[in-house]
Amino acid sequence: MHDSIEDRLAFLTRRSFIGRSAHGVGTMALASLLAESVLGSTTARAPLGNGGLAGVPHFAPKAKRVLCLFQSEGFSHIDLFDPKQALWDHAGKDLPPSIKGTQRVTGMTSGQGSFPVVAPIMQGKNCGQSGLWISDLMPHLQTVADELCIIKSMNTEAINHDPAITMMNTGNQLPGYASMGSWASYGLGSENANLPAFIVLVSQGSGKNPGQPIFSRLWGSGFLPSSHQGVGFRPGGNPVPYLANPDGIDRAARRDMLDDLATLNRMHGDEVGDPETLARINSYEMAFRMQSSVPELADTSDERPETLEMYGPDVRRPGSYAANCLLGRRLLERGVRFVQLFHRGWDQHIAINRQLPNQCRDVDQPTTAVLKDLKERGMLDDTLVIFATEFGRTAFSQGGFGDPSSGRDHHGRCFTVWLAGGGIKRGIEYGKTDDFSYNIVENPVHIRDLHATILHCLGIDHERLTVPFRGLDVKLTSVEKARVVGEVVG
Repeated sequence: MHDSIEDRLAFLTRRSFIGRSAHGVGTMALASLLAESVLGSTTARAPLGNGGLAGVPHFAPKAKRVLCLFQSEGFSHIDLFDPKQALWDHAGKDLPPSIKGTQRVTGMTSGQGSFPVVAPIMQGKNCGQSGLWISDLMPHLQTVADELCIIKSMNTEAINHDPAITMMNTGNQLPGYASMGSWASYGLGSENANLPAFIVLVSQGSGKNPGQPIFSRLWGSGFLPSSHQGVGFRPGGNPVPYLANPDGIDRAARRDMLDDLATLNRMHGDEVGDPETLARINSYEMAFRMQSSVPELADTSDERPETLEMYGPDVRRPGSYAANCLLGRRLLERGVRFVQLFHRGWDQHIAINRQLPNQCRDVDQPTTAVLKDLKERGMLDDTLVIFATEFGRTAFSQGGFGDPSSGRDHHGRCFTVWLAGGGIKRGIEYGKTDDFSYNIVENPVHIRDLHATILHCLGIDHERLTVPFRGLDVKLTSVEKARVVGEVVG
């Protein structure tokens, strides 16, 4: 009788593996699949499914779940959350050399003969009891300012979209690393056996259209078991492809087929010691259970009219940001661990005076609505909401000053994200930029620090959640220094 795959993974040693690898290229290919078992780990073993790690959370969590509202392509922190009087005072004049320094800019503006300062395109105001400044481009968000923690000192080394968005979502500028949601799924598992732990929704905004492409690797599991990758939902009543049974196949027949297929897959897994075989079994079983759970989830006819009105007119348009915010709330209340919305269209290199207001109208009311909705349902206190992007925008104009076609270029030296709920302090701002919102002068927060803080809110010590990969104990926060931003955690 063959040992089980679990026994094989437990007793396969480095010496026996290297010895066996002499038998052919196929065994060498298996090395990447068995890397965790061969090399050992500094953390407890993950079940080869979707159940999370033994001993995780490491301490009492502030948040049970995460809603990440990712504003793809870099919204302008200057126009929305971090204006300075100097931007108005120096409008049309070149950004002072003492501010611009010698740090690089992108190839899109490096050849400009001048770098004229551009003021925010609209005024704003200090909102709520906290007095947080929010642009008049987002009047609905102004009403919930006291729920927000605005971090104004985010920074990244990445200066172009693909490495920057990959860095923000996986902790590394290179593809192939596990995403935030996959780490959460790996560590904590799912609270609902009938839905994946990590679900992703994508929408296109009315700013830059089409926006920069969104790749599924941004919610990939990388070197983690594939059962922890994000599941992308499509718009409409059939959000998951191939979930329905084919014509002529009823549920009982599908159940019998899956049972037989699981037996064959387990026999194969026991034979070759491939943990991905069990991940495949788990994926088939999850799909079977989702046949019942997803149709009910996608049918919003049970929502109160006043709730739908709160999300705005686009909520009835499948695939819109508003519809995805509502669906995100429905997923969270059904126990999904990590829900991430990607909203494209923030790449305002040109026509920022036209594009940015349009893009803000897409997100302002639905974002505010999902915060209010979670709070009304008693869920905001243990749901971490993240309004993030990959970098900010320059204080100077891309293109001629005052030209209707001009915009703002990429800017990674400082940008803004905000957090709410899930153990985060309310109505505060953290970090400070200079008089031109161009450099950080107080309390810098790197992307790694943000990741460490997200995991901390979930009860996870980022230093302890590791997986051996390419000779390193890899974690979401990479191998470089990272810290929990304790000043923003309540």
